[in-house]
Amino acid sequence: MVIIKYISVQGLDKSCSQLVIGTADFSRKRLDAAFEMLDAYVERGGNTIDTANAYGNGESELAVGQWLNSRQLRKNIVIIDKGGHFHVDAHQAIVNRLNPQAVAEDLERSLERLQVDYIDIYLLHRDDLSVPVHEIIDFLQEPINSGLIKAVGASNWSYQRIDEANRYADKKGYNRLVVNSPSLSLAAINEPRWPGTVYVDLAYHDWHKKTQIPLFSWSAQAGGFFSGRYAPGIRLSGDIFRVYYNDDNWERFNRATELAAHKGKGITANHIALAYVLNQPYPVCAVIGPEYADELISSFKVLDIRLTDEERLWLNLEQR
Repeated sequence: MVIIKYISVQGLDKSCSQLVIGTADFSRKRLDAAFEMLDAYVERGGNTIDTANAYGNGESELAVGQWLNSRQLRKNIVIIDKGGHFHVDAHQAIVNRLNPQAVAEDLERSLERLQVDYIDIYLLHRDDLSVPVHEIIDFLQEPINSGLIKAVGASNWSYQRIDEANRYADKKGYNRLVVNSPSLSLAAINEPRWPGTVYVDLAYHDWHKKTQIPLFSWSAQAGGFFSGRYAPGIRLSGDIFRVYYNDDNWERFNRATELAAHKGKGITANHIALAYVLNQPYPVCAVIGPEYADELISSFKVLDIRLTDEERLWLNLEQR
């Protein structure tokens, strides 16, 4: 029987399950599929849902909100939401929106769509280096103090900006950024998949090991790179080819496949890749985005997989 594991986040009155269900592809057009996925997730002890104002023009939040209302489970669920994502104008130029008015509008809209009166963890979806970090921390205090947000964090920020933000928060006696959400996976990238996204490298890893700030990894399974659907000569997805196809990642795939054979019946390279994310020397949750309920159910096997430091380093080619 799988034992669900949870991590604590400062400011929350309940812990977060290490497996977080991502809802970027949820919509009201496929409510039955969304409800099936969410029901299967909570039945197995999952309690943390990841969504964002920018996902599907609000469709993700609307679907999650309808499920929460239907199941009457708000008090049992940790909601992660995000705001402040840029938009692309008619000339394909990026227009940054990390400012008090835009974030306030995003937060208000998210609360309405989700049909809730507070969000457990609110993440700033992108950074904008032209905005002084003290202005960002200043404007976050109002929704925190009014109870609209329980804990606040960053998504796709450098660790240097997070350090700067928290030094200022400490100086002012404000709430810190207590959660970080970059992408951490076994696969190393050739280039970012989307503009403004941040991926964990060795220096970032060392910073998390030092600070012990909880990391909520998006794309923890590298877009399905380790699922077996891909191979060096197969290009099912241009994005996956562009971002993850390289010789080192194929060696990581081979090593994950080899280790999976020693970890038990039914364990695959995809399970090992996800276990790599969860077996770090700091608190980690993995946001997973399965397409079907059976993929979601299979992911829970990962919680029984223990990796030694030597296995983790070997998988990442840090030991030959």
